[in-house]
Amino acid sequence: MALDGITTSAIVSELKAALLGGRIDKIHQPLADEIRMSIRGLGGGAKKIIISANSAHPRIHLTESSRENPMTAPLFCMVMRKHIAGGKIIDIVQPNFERIIILRIESSNEMGDITTKNLILEIMGKHSNIIFCDDTGRIIDSIKHIPAQVSSVREVLPGRDYFIPKTQEKYNPLHTDPDFFRSHVCKKPMSIIKAIYSTYTGISPVIANEICHRASIDGDQATDALSEDAALHLYHNFSWMMEDVTACNFSPNIIMNGKEPVEFSAFHLSIYED
Repeated sequence: MALDGITTSAIVSELKAALLGGRIDKIHQPLADEIRMSIRGLGGGAKKIIISANSAHPRIHLTESSRENPMTAPLFCMVMRKHIAGGKIIDIVQPNFERIIILRIESSNEMGDITTKNLILEIMGKHSNIIFCDDTGRIIDSIKHIPAQVSSVREVLPGRDYFIPKTQEKYNPLHTDPDFFRSHVCKKPMSIIKAIYSTYTGISPVIANEICHRASIDGDQATDALSEDAALHLYHNFSWMMEDVTACNFSPNIIMNGKEPVEFSAFHLSIYED
């Protein structure tokens, strides 16, 4: 089961509907890798949100649960309280279809001037992190500090510039066309499923398989088995799913085998209909 770019997009859609315009009332850090915030000024009363950079279960979601907080707030929590307590959530975005969610927060600084801060959750397995930046992209602090000795790709330290590391040459699936699809997916010497998820950011093998199934194509066969008509039909099914992402037409579901969950998705998975 993978939390891919499509699921991340669905989470962003849900969070925007629930939190935009709300003000940050309380900020706590009950665990070394977890932030909890209370958001007020919304219909239905205050809402609570968890932002976790846990290596095994990184996530962001609304919650009704509570945790006991330490007597003394950790430094990262204190920094956030200083900068965004009382701040207004003005946008929630997913850059370049990555597994990254950015909360853009408008607040007043010490001089009374309105500034924008970015609270960034990177959902990247053991490399997950929560990074707090100013409006120029400079890192104010992060819940996990990553020095050069740990990562030669990117330092994550106060004062450094924030950027998303390009570890693979993949493309945004929301910005594609039939010619690009044919030249970058249908010409790769590999299975059709692998060609799809290795070309585009945020597409998991399960979603690639689902796209093939919707197109009535065996995704395990090599790309050179595709005729021109089949390749175009495959692209159309890929494009229709991306249109649903753009329009936020999600239908979250969990696939169960008896009482055991075996898969989840932001879309109906026809590959499991049997």
